Amino acid sequence: MTDTFTTKATYGQVFAVTQFRALFAARLLGVMSDTLRSVALAVLVFSQTSSPLLTAVAFTIGFLPQAAGGLFLAAMADRFSPRTLITTGYALQCAVGLLLAFAHLPVAVSLLLVAAVACLTPVTTGAAGRVLAEILTGDTYVLGRSLNYLVAVAAQLVGMAAGGALTTWLGVERTMLVTAGAHLLALVISRLFLSRTEVVRVGGSIVRKTLQGNAALVAAPGVAKLIMVHCLPAAYLAAAGSLLIPYSAQRAFGPTETGLLLAATSVGMLIGDVVVGRAFGPATRERLVLPLLLIMGTPSLALVLDLPYPAVAAAYVITGVGSAYLLGLQRRFLEAVPSELQGQGFALLNTTTMTIQGIGPLVFGVFAEFLSVGLVIALTGVSSVATTLLLRDAIRPRTSGRT
Repeated sequence: MTDTFTTKATYGQVFAVTQFRALFAARLLGVMSDTLRSVALAVLVFSQTSSPLLTAVAFTIGFLPQAAGGLFLAAMADRFSPRTLITTGYALQCAVGLLLAFAHLPVAVSLLLVAAVACLTPVTTGAAGRVLAEILTGDTYVLGRSLNYLVAVAAQLVGMAAGGALTTWLGVERTMLVTAGAHLLALVISRLFLSRTEVVRVGGSIVRKTLQGNAALVAAPGVAKLIMVHCLPAAYLAAAGSLLIPYSAQRAFGPTETGLLLAATSVGMLIGDVVVGRAFGPATRERLVLPLLLIMGTPSLALVLDLPYPAVAAAYVITGVGSAYLLGLQRRFLEAVPSELQGQGFALLNTTTMTIQGIGPLVFGVFAEFLSVGLVIALTGVSSVATTLLLRDAIRPRTSGRT
């Protein structure tokens, strides 16, 4: 492990970097706006079609198309200036918000528009990952990645909580206008405070370069297993969360109790990242990856029993705390990815995470059609623990790193 990674950093040192503050603020605005738009779009689609299926599609249409972008366009993250890619992404999102606010588009066109722009999300995410790796060093990079993740969680919570009320108060069109304004502000912040990085552009097809780069990343020592460790436990966690509404109905929990359960995992995530990030040094965080993964998976096992409500809530908070295991993987992933594919590496990681987190709830949701919901939630815990044990060689910290 290099000296810069063994020296413990503070969140104050991370926020002292101007470009990080710009990335942080823009991401907060962007993710919150994306979530708010998903809620408003779902309301709009349901009001026009009365179709639960199309409403569900509207709610998730901004996520699944990211797989296409990650598979075929991610090489753009290493071929253009990160500032150009990030500001272009926010500009397109702003344009989508304006069209949804004023154009009175058919449902199919609205969904296709949001899906098309979502294809570029892995590119902008990869570009932001490049900026983080360039402006932060050592343990400040680890904490910066953690904060980048936490701001997304917090922004989604705010977007979900405010979405329904704001849409009711302002109406769908004005809510879409709010999302356009927030994306415009994110664009301005990024344009003013991110430095322009010159990139040597090579010829050739973006799609071909992306496929070749993805193949090289998967072949690079340790990268594929590290992506699996990042993504699979998170997918099981997402699946356990996706079953909370039917579980609460089965247990006859009230609406308020159900709402608190839905927020419990995110609360645990915030607690875990802040505590582990502040209380432990880099080497200790890497040693904590395995214990935290087991903490993440084990509490769900107890839901096979009819636990009292406080115990259920505690189980979900604890599983969220376990997600702090990601802090111990940031250095490993940065060092494993070839430097010339850094942007694409972050894009591939984000794409895989989003895709598998979408598949996990679907798979376990099918099980829940035939088994009790509590049992299926317990199966997510079994799967998480089993995956952790199978990948323990990739999880185990190394005694040295690149210099």
